[in-house]
Amino acid sequence: MAVKKKTTKRKTTTKKKAVPKKKAAPKKKATKSKAKKPAFGGYAISFAGRTETAEQIFGKKPIAPSEMTKKIWAFVKSKSLSNR
Repeated sequence: MAVKKKTTKRKTTTKKKAVPKKKAAPKKKATKSKAKKPAFGGYAISFAGRTETAEQIFGKKPIAPSEMTKKIWAFVKSKSLSNR
């Protein structure tokens, strides 16, 4: 004997109501306290009042960026410009 399967009709999906989008909050203006925030990472190097030129620090020949970084840090440490 063959058993007949019952067929059930599924309900069609109902339309969802559109949810209104929330308005973005207005951006806050930068305060003066953020301008005086210390340097990220704990280092603050002041080159104010220095008279050396880049040519005096790096030399006249072209060098790689990694060498520039090494020479800048050697200069900062030799002149005690960092806050550490």
